[in-house]
Amino acid sequence: MNGKWALTALGVGAAYLMRNKNARDKLMKQVESFTGMSMGMNRNSSSS
Repeated sequence: MNGKWALTALGVGAAYLMRNKNARDKLMKQVESFTGMSMGMNRNSSSS
C-alpha cells in the first residue's frame, strides 16, 4: 500500500514539473548544485 502511494506522489510531482517550467528550472538548479557537491566530495576522497 505504501509503495502505491509513493508511486502516486511521484507521478503527481512529475506531472506538476512537466507543466511548471519555473519549478522545473528551480529543481534542476538544486540537483546540479547537489550533484556538484557530492561529486567534489567523492573526487577528493578517492584521490587521497
